[in-house]
Amino acid sequence: MKICGENVVLTKILAEDLEFLIRIETDESLWSFEESVKSEEEAREEYLQKLEEDEGESYDFIIRLAGDPEGTPIGIAQIWSYVDFRRSWEIGFAVLPEYGGRGYGSEAAKLLLQFGFEQLDAHKIVGMCNSKNDRSAALMERIGMTREGVFKEELFWNDEWTDQYYFSILEREYR
Repeated sequence: MKICGENVVLTKILAEDLEFLIRIETDESLWSFEESVKSEEEAREEYLQKLEEDEGESYDFIIRLAGDPEGTPIGIAQIWSYVDFRRSWEIGFAVLPEYGGRGYGSEAAKLLLQFGFEQLDAHKIVGMCNSKNDRSAALMERIGMTREGVFKEELFWNDEWTDQYYFSILEREYR
C-alpha cells in the first residue's frame, strides 16, 4: 500500500523496515514529550507483531521523500481505531530531526486524514499531545484539527503531572 503526496510518500511497513522502526521508536530526542520511550526489545516485538497482523484496526506507514529513488525512510505515520463503533480513528506521526521543519510531518498527517476519511470511512479523527509539545499542537491545528479539550494532568512526564491536549476533526470539517 502506498499513499502519495506532493513531497512525501507513505508506504506500508514491511519486514525490511524493521531496523528503521526500532531506531525511530527508541530515539529519545523524538519522544521527549512522551511519558516513556520504548526499549529496542519492546519496539522489535511490537513491530514483528504488527507485521504479522492483518490490517483493519491499525495502519502503520513509513514516511519517505517522494523524489528519493532510494526511498530513504524519514519518519513514521500511524492511524489506528480509537472507538470502533463510533468510526473514530487516532493519528500519530514522527519525523527524524534532520528532516524536521520542512512540512513533511504536516503533509504526512494530511495524508493520514485523507486515508482515514476516504478509505476507512472515519467519522472523526483525533490526535493527542503533551501540552508542552508546541510543534505537535501547531501541526494538528495547521492540518485543520481543532483543540477540543485538555486532559488535566493526564501524563506523568519529567517527574510531574502534565496536561494532554485532545484534537479532532470531523469528516464534514475535512470535506
